[in-house]
Amino acid sequence: MMTSFFDQFASPSFLGIPLISIAIALPWVMFPTPPARWVNNRLITLQTWFINRFTNQLLLPLNVGGHKWALLLTSLMIFLITTNMLGLLPYTFTPTTQLSLNMGLAVPLWLATVIIGMRNQPTIALGHLLPEGTPIPLIPVLIIIETISLFIRPLALGVRLTANLTAGHLLIQLIATAVFVLMPMMPTVAILTAAVLFLLTLLEVAVAMIQAYMFILLLNLYPQENV
Repeated sequence: MMTSFFDQFASPSFLGIPLISIAIALPWVMFPTPPARWVNNRLITLQTWFINRFTNQLLLPLNVGGHKWALLLTSLMIFLITTNMLGLLPYTFTPTTQLSLNMGLAVPLWLATVIIGMRNQPTIALGHLLPEGTPIPLIPVLIIIETISLFIRPLALGVRLTANLTAGHLLIQLIATAVFVLMPMMPTVAILTAAVLFLLTLLEVAVAMIQAYMFILLLNLYPQENV
């Protein structure tokens, strides 16, 4: 029996070897590879349709120079959705509940867009730190505020994904524990609580997909500003 509700978020290990690497690599193994023949099965057709629709939606606000980010962002979107969905299965570990992993995904991509913007269009990139028409006395304050908000962006991305998934997993575990405790004493209340648990699980499936989409959607704002 777990001593704490937060033990489910601890990275598992076997013989001193962290198993988070297996949890990260597993989603890529599960996706079917398109064959060389012209006619595909329904699963690959659905997968191809989803990737094409998402890529078109992702590249809609970007110029031609930003289209090179399509493969990276689409692959990251598929990885996050699969990882979040697999984490809802019993006795599984969700790598995206670790802030270190989410920050490891957000910070390099954010930093890459900032460096590209500073190299290719430094005037426009620095112009985001000072809105047009700002009164002269407010210029130093606004530059400091905009600089702080610029550096907070990757932290907000990582914390948002971590907090939403962690809160959902904790709520599911709390309600599931309540069902087991109430079953011998109040079966009717336990059945109603189990129904709430089922609805909450469906909600968490939607949250897992929406949070992955929001992570990529907000990450896509950086190439819009700097690329």
